[in-house]
Amino acid sequence: MRLRFAAVAVILAVFSGPGAQAELRLDEVGSLIEVERKGLKNVPNATLKWAMGAAKPLGSGKVDYSQSWINSLPKGEGGKQWACLAQALYFEARGESIKGQVAVAEVIMNRVDSSRFPDTVCGVINQGTGRKYACQFTYTCDGIAEHINEPAAYARVGKIARAMLSGLPRKLTDGATHYHTTAVRPKWARVFDHTTTIGVHKFYRHVRQASR
Repeated sequence: MRLRFAAVAVILAVFSGPGAQAELRLDEVGSLIEVERKGLKNVPNATLKWAMGAAKPLGSGKVDYSQSWINSLPKGEGGKQWACLAQALYFEARGESIKGQVAVAEVIMNRVDSSRFPDTVCGVINQGTGRKYACQFTYTCDGIAEHINEPAAYARVGKIARAMLSGLPRKLTDGATHYHTTAVRPKWARVFDHTTTIGVHKFYRHVRQASR
């Protein structure tokens, strides 16, 4: 196990380049909680996913988005990026099914991987916050103080957040980078590719509007 962590550190050091720093934070021996990507933009995504998932299991059995699958996952915990993702899932999708919550998490992670958006989870979630009508996730700029009043719901999304940061396969939204509730229809929904609908959310993949 310790050799595996050594390999993670070596790989990150090799790809990070001059002046870049990787921060590997361990909460206990054998448990990699977070890989902070500071100056690591040139690290291949596959390498980061391997490093982040090297010591964090995705649970036992088939990933079927059931309660039994959730029960098999390790406790939801982590560093800053985990906290940002868990809070986003709680405030954006805690009333959705497990599949619906995973789908929202996929959108956030797809944005992290896209050059169109910030390259960290917290960066994606807080993009535009503080500017009127510019935030990407309503709860970050609606002026309402957010409180976590449902511990069980938070524990569940916390597990999902940890699994997603560990490299959970994104199979639900077909690369979606946007979503909205079925109660609204934003202008961008007319030009983006609709990939799927799960619960009360419709998901879309960003495409360039065809020239006319």
